[in-house]
Amino acid sequence: MMDPVTGFEYPEAWVRAAQDPALLPLVERGFALLTADGTVLRRGFTTGTTAAAACKAAVLSLSGEVDRVSLTLPCFLRVELPARGKCGEGRCTKDAGDHPSDATDGLEFIAVAEPAENDLSLAFGEGVGRWARDVPGHEEGDPAVSETALSSSLRAAFEVVEEAGCYGARVLLRVPGGEAAAARTLNPRLGIHGGISVLGSTGLVEPWDEHLVTSVLERVRASDCPVLTTGRIGLKYSKLLFPGREVILVGGKIRQALEAAGGEAVLCGLPGLILREINPRILEGTGCRTVEELLARDGWRDAVEPSLADFHGRMPGVRVVLFDRTGRVLGGIP
Repeated sequence: MMDPVTGFEYPEAWVRAAQDPALLPLVERGFALLTADGTVLRRGFTTGTTAAAACKAAVLSLSGEVDRVSLTLPCFLRVELPARGKCGEGRCTKDAGDHPSDATDGLEFIAVAEPAENDLSLAFGEGVGRWARDVPGHEEGDPAVSETALSSSLRAAFEVVEEAGCYGARVLLRVPGGEAAAARTLNPRLGIHGGISVLGSTGLVEPWDEHLVTSVLERVRASDCPVLTTGRIGLKYSKLLFPGREVILVGGKIRQALEAAGGEAVLCGLPGLILREINPRILEGTGCRTVEELLARDGWRDAVEPSLADFHGRMPGVRVVLFDRTGRVLGGIP
């Protein structure tokens, strides 16, 4: 049995140990994870997926009531979600799956659509955060919405414009309670005010709990010099850079994974989590709030390379490869 999201082939022993075999079809379809002790953990859906469902329900409801919508996620899985739509208003509730501490779980996303002539547009209102300053890819005042999440919502709405009997549509998305929920996230520290971010590189939320962490670390211990990465983009490009090697998604558990690997591993991915793990104080004195901001500046290597050199001195058996969102290698430790 293989996870269609990560490509990981589950060991037969894990499958035989499944505590509830009736849930294995969810694992096979990619909507749940199987752990080494047989626990099945349900993946949730990102704010980007929830927004797309609300927008699609809103547009579709211009021609009749809606209680469910189907979406193609950025990871190419097809999913059907409960989403209510009536008279141009669509609603979908954020489902974080078995993630134990998702601050946006249970938030209701509300989209309001009205017909338009040969145009499809999406605006963001209450509860969606906005950038308080210019950052790479966004200007001050822009909504905190990733390119993937925006395109997913627009695509979902576009799929049903004709079915709704329209030539186009204008959609406004809001998230009541988003501002209060955002106070429990990193948004205030990142300079995002007024609400949550709408994100999601795969459309799914990983259910990081102790069962999943234990299983990931077990995979690391069983691998010979594994490639450790932090997210979906890292997973994609790590597999291209290191074909034939065991690539393991460890999320923010970098320190534990390196310990499990016995100090012999490749640490590969986007710079944010990796550089903050290598040097938690790397942004001090730079005037930047994120690693992405730092790397957008001229002379960023002067701030980063001393931290890489220090890390190499502490962990000489770990190779580091940093790349951007297009897969272009930025640097690291050979």
